[in-house]
Amino acid sequence: MSFALMGMLMLISLAAAAAGIVTVFLLLDNPPLSLSRLCAVLVLVFGSSAAAVYCYGWFSVAMGGPFPEVCEDRNASGAELASIEQEHWPLRNACVYSDGAAVEHVSMSINVLVCVLAGLAVALVCAGAVLHRRARPTRIAASEGLTEKQAEQSEGQG
Repeated sequence: MSFALMGMLMLISLAAAAAGIVTVFLLLDNPPLSLSRLCAVLVLVFGSSAAAVYCYGWFSVAMGGPFPEVCEDRNASGAELASIEQEHWPLRNACVYSDGAAVEHVSMSINVLVCVLAGLAVALVCAGAVLHRRARPTRIAASEGLTEKQAEQSEGQG
């Protein structure tokens, strides 16, 4: 991917996360609060935060090296430099030595943070879908003038 595309993705992700945080505070200030809508906004916050953190890590890998100057020819135990590894998923920058030792230049915490934020977003999508599905009979009943119990019975028959 190009630097311009990743930079644009990072800016859009940061803007979406900020807009989502503001929206959460506005939702909390103005009841009645729909939990499925709150879940949807939190999905936006966590998903765009995961994308922004990944972009940060991608720039660390793409721009930060390691360059041959960063990797020493021999490590402390005397093993020679075998290779320089750069991976974009999982994000990894490492100097690998012939004895199997590796010196990482991108922290694993970036990968963990991306996975946790993305996992929270997926869990909130599922929770929001369940909450939306549970709230549906109540909305239908209110629009048709039925009680909640009558709406549930009519949904079970249909």
